[in-house]
Amino acid sequence: MRSFGLAVAMAISIAIATGSCTEETKIDVSKNLNPAKMPSMVTHKVNTLVSDSGVTQYKIVSPVWYVYDECDTPYWSFPQGLYLQKFDPKFKVIATVAADSAKFFKMEKLWKLMGNVEMTKAPKDLFLSERVFWDQRKAQLYSDTFIHIENATHIIEGTGFVSDESLNKYRILHPTGIFPVDRSNLAPDNSRRSPAETHSPSPVSTAATAPDTTITPKP
Repeated sequence: MRSFGLAVAMAISIAIATGSCTEETKIDVSKNLNPAKMPSMVTHKVNTLVSDSGVTQYKIVSPVWYVYDECDTPYWSFPQGLYLQKFDPKFKVIATVAADSAKFFKMEKLWKLMGNVEMTKAPKDLFLSERVFWDQRKAQLYSDTFIHIENATHIIEGTGFVSDESLNKYRILHPTGIFPVDRSNLAPDNSRRSPAETHSPSPVSTAATAPDTTITPKP
């Protein structure tokens, strides 16, 4: 009888000790959690349309989409790449954007496109850069890095770039060269190349000393 009572007492002591350890572990884990650094939503194989004021503005395609809503500056993250199509009011694609990674800051309505950034404007204009910002509030695109532009008649290169978001009127802040080009001779697989690896023909005119160059492409 005495042995039985001792065994029961020992069992109760072990149960209390085990419960205390378990509770302590849970508390330690909760202390290490930081909601501001954790995504509130993760979506894989993204293929979605984004609307503003009831009008479909663009389409997003990405391997993975992280949404951070609990941090001081809420943002979306696309660490494995982003492809975006922009539509006109008739749902026709007027421009595309592709980047190795991207972030969208929701409150500021500002996109930050990084890596090999490639933008196209219908029908054939091509823009290559290493970093591009898209300010939707100002309806403006801009970059502080190298920019390579191919349009119907010329290749234009420089550093720094400002444009309306439709890529109809753009300005190179520090141009380094303007080259004539016959687009019929360009290979169709020139897209998705690094700006640093672009090889251009010999220049016939240079505007490196000009403060900026404003280009208004022909429709």
